[in-house]
Amino acid sequence: MARIKPQALLQQSKKKKGPARISVSTVILFSLIVVLAVFFLYTTYTHWSQRSRIQIEDKESVFQGDDSFLDSKKSDLPGYAVLDTAKGSITVELFKDSSPEVVDQFLDLCQRGHFNGMLFHRVIKHYVIQAGDSNKLGAAEDWTLKGKHYSQLDTSVKHEAFMLGTSKTKHENGAFELFITTAPIPDLNEKLTVFGKVVKGEDIVQEIEEVDTDEHYRPKSSVAIHSVTLKQSI
Repeated sequence: MARIKPQALLQQSKKKKGPARISVSTVILFSLIVVLAVFFLYTTYTHWSQRSRIQIEDKESVFQGDDSFLDSKKSDLPGYAVLDTAKGSITVELFKDSSPEVVDQFLDLCQRGHFNGMLFHRVIKHYVIQAGDSNKLGAAEDWTLKGKHYSQLDTSVKHEAFMLGTSKTKHENGAFELFITTAPIPDLNEKLTVFGKVVKGEDIVQEIEEVDTDEHYRPKSSVAIHSVTLKQSI
């Protein structure tokens, strides 16, 4: 019997061995790695998509919040002012929507007591009563002369009687004049910024209108605003 050489034995052993088989634990481990990778990618995608949606919603809520804040701020402002005068009380509704800047200025002055003790220094019968800081008479006289020559009156709401307004003319030292019309005034828009309307106390306005005045429409007996009370509603 021929003796087989060691090299030949090695080659025969290699031929007898089959391909290496993958163990079950290796398959399970690989599967777990794949599942974890897919789960990580899914959670990452979900996180960033939710974050983008939240940012968009936050931006929208900011814009909506600004509007709601402005609306709430406007609704918080007093809507009425009660002028306590020497003749009685006059309640005016403030036009917060149509004249917001003037109303804000008026409210600020009321809170500082600006109108306390202010005189009605000009009373023009069947036309207007005026309280304020100015004693210049020229503009009022020109306005009055124009008004007396109108035969046809504008029917605009802002030309009605018992409207509360202030002069469009800028005054020094923060002066603020109050006008309450006692009749329709055709050129009201040219002279005044209307920011309210008398809703109670028209008879008091008419009583002030009837006081005796001199040739410059100045009341011979003083009629003053004692105080102004602000109210949310009446």
